[in-house]
Amino acid sequence: MSINNYNKIIVIGGGYGGLRAVENLAKDKNNQITLLDKNAYHFMQTDVYELIANEKDFAKVSVDLFTYCSGFEGNVSFYKQEVENIDFENKKVITDTQRFSYVYLIIAVGARTKFVKSIQGLKEYAHGVKALHRAMYFKQKFEMSLFKKVQESGVTCKALSIVVAGAGLSGVEIAAQMASYAKEFYCENNFLCRKLNIVLVSSSKQILKGLDDFLVEKSHKRLLDLEVVIKSEARVISLTQESVTLSNGETIPMDFMIFAGGIEPNGLIYKLDLPKNERGFLNINEYLQAGSKKEVFAIGDCATLYNKGELIAPTADVAEQMAELCSENIMRMGTNKKLKAHDIRSRGMLIALGRRYAVGKISNIYISGFVAFIMKKLIEKVYFIKLDRRSKKGCDKIFNA
Repeated sequence: MSINNYNKIIVIGGGYGGLRAVENLAKDKNNQITLLDKNAYHFMQTDVYELIANEKDFAKVSVDLFTYCSGFEGNVSFYKQEVENIDFENKKVITDTQRFSYVYLIIAVGARTKFVKSIQGLKEYAHGVKALHRAMYFKQKFEMSLFKKVQESGVTCKALSIVVAGAGLSGVEIAAQMASYAKEFYCENNFLCRKLNIVLVSSSKQILKGLDDFLVEKSHKRLLDLEVVIKSEARVISLTQESVTLSNGETIPMDFMIFAGGIEPNGLIYKLDLPKNERGFLNINEYLQAGSKKEVFAIGDCATLYNKGELIAPTADVAEQMAELCSENIMRMGTNKKLKAHDIRSRGMLIALGRRYAVGKISNIYISGFVAFIMKKLIEKVYFIKLDRRSKKGCDKIFNA
């Protein structure tokens, strides 16, 4: 078959949605798929709490995109290039080094931590963990801080103070995991210096705003059991290297701070001449198409998705559902079939709250404790094994060629 008879499909972004779209589309040998990402790896952001708490190293929360794409049957290519813009009229994706033509385009660039400019000192003294390099840096700083407290030892050692700003899923999971890890670290090693203060700052009256009451109540109790201090109805207004000032006038000493107070679209989205909402995220129709260009789709955290007028929270599960529908609609367009409207909704949620404990809601069934923890670990394991097998296959092809 001539290459001109292939469907040239470009996927921008190697996150949860991007990889699921590649996997589905690659099943049709008539599709020639190009994956573009500025990073050479896929980062499993849902496992970041385990990375920080030293339960996993970076190799277990990332997959090499070169070997992953080589693991398909010759119709998937990966280019480590940052996309600078898109020429929708001429169907060209413009990177920092070249141009790629497409028949269909999937934008799946995700989102990044929003470092609010009005918060003085935020960008200089706070850490985000949505990017792997930031999570790795924070992990190292956290471990070094624990080590320094051990070196101080004695009854006069100062408490290690950590502030987590933002009480959504990421903030709650990270606060719980660090508290659980630090408590275990000090006790198991019989260190005299065991002082640790973790403060979780919530702009709302309750943590996990908008989630089910069961999840909120169980998570709140678990945080208190781990001695996490929760500051409700407060916002961070300024930072120095050694303290955080809140909107209620309180100043909290800190060794470092994680900012999980919000997200914004990745930089590319701001450059695109496509409809966006007031927060800058892409607006998409019921078929997941962006703007008037019917061959352009947007999936994952960079797009705003509604189901019967209700905003759907951006999660890995939702991104993968979007990828599956997007792939199906591209195949339908190729065969002149009617497109399928989405009925995407959250299929459940599991929240990790420290070692061997989680809470969740799966298909309207509530679970908590060790059972929920095992289920979450199993889901993460299955996801990683699937990608790892593809990556190993690609690795073998490259080195045995």
